[in-house]
Amino acid sequence: MPLQTFRYAVCGGGNTALNLLIFAASYNYLFQKQVVYLPLGMAMEPHIAAYALAFMVTFPSGFYLSMFVVFPESHLRRRIQLFRYLLVVLGSVILNYLLLKTFVEVFHWYPTPSMILNTILVVTFSYVSQRYFSFRTKKTLNQEV
Repeated sequence: MPLQTFRYAVCGGGNTALNLLIFAASYNYLFQKQVVYLPLGMAMEPHIAAYALAFMVTFPSGFYLSMFVVFPESHLRRRIQLFRYLLVVLGSVILNYLLLKTFVEVFHWYPTPSMILNTILVVTFSYVSQRYFSFRTKKTLNQEV
């Protein structure tokens, strides 16, 4: 296994574990499986609120791990990396949101296993996107041949 793939697996796995821990804890204990009422009369399902809270913590940690540990050789400026990382993560968020809503509200599956399945489905997309888009590196002559 290439070192970069190993680093991605370890950092991504740790960040994903943190995401799932925050999701499960906030869904079960903070929001107590109840609808979360927001200002301006808005309401949010507890599994979506738990997902949003977990995202707010793991987005910055995932970016810094990717930038400094997984893809430190990237030649792109940090603001470009951050913008591209954000685009890939937003794609993942939309996919996760749609899958989570489908699994929980249409299929009536439990939220935590649904979130785990979401994670499995999005990991490959995320790795390929981050490697070849967010943290792209200059190709050397040897790599192009």
